[in-house]
Amino acid sequence: MARRAVAAVCAGGISIVEITMTVPGAIDVIRKLAEEIGAETLIGAGTVLEEQTARRCVEAGAQFIVSPALDLRTIAACREMDVVMIAGALTPTEIYTAWSAGSDLIKVFPAGALGGPSYFKSLKGPLPQIKLVPTGGVSLATAAAFIEAGAEALGVGTDLIDVKALKGGQDSDISARARQYVEIVQRTRAKI
Repeated sequence: MARRAVAAVCAGGISIVEITMTVPGAIDVIRKLAEEIGAETLIGAGTVLEEQTARRCVEAGAQFIVSPALDLRTIAACREMDVVMIAGALTPTEIYTAWSAGSDLIKVFPAGALGGPSYFKSLKGPLPQIKLVPTGGVSLATAAAFIEAGAEALGVGTDLIDVKALKGGQDSDISARARQYVEIVQRTRAKI
């Protein structure tokens, strides 16, 4: 099912996907996707909580690592492997610590729980040089506001991948939703 979800998202124009470690057989899924579509799609590993899992994911073909939390050893391992790291953080101190340790981007999670785009904009004020990616609370309704607030990219999960639609064979619904996200980001970036 994960491979179908990826195909549907890619068909909608999104060429960067993340397979979370909560997906059954996630590392095997990453390996298969890297072999099949790794040349045209960036395949990443998400919900990576520690260094050993990061290493296994990169060996399987992951081109970037995403964590919901701040783990300095995982950041260091990604630096050593020369792979993009997106460490999770929520507070200004965590964000600065992750950036100082070498995280390429910072996943602000859960961004929606602390005020969504307004919290994000507040963070960008004193930390304009840090590339932030909101996750948790990103939806079609909030996507433009997050981009306007300075988001480098958007991390979208359940609002993009409707499991019910996937189980019902309505992959085209996911592709259509992906296209909506792409359009919102393009339109918003063109205005700012």
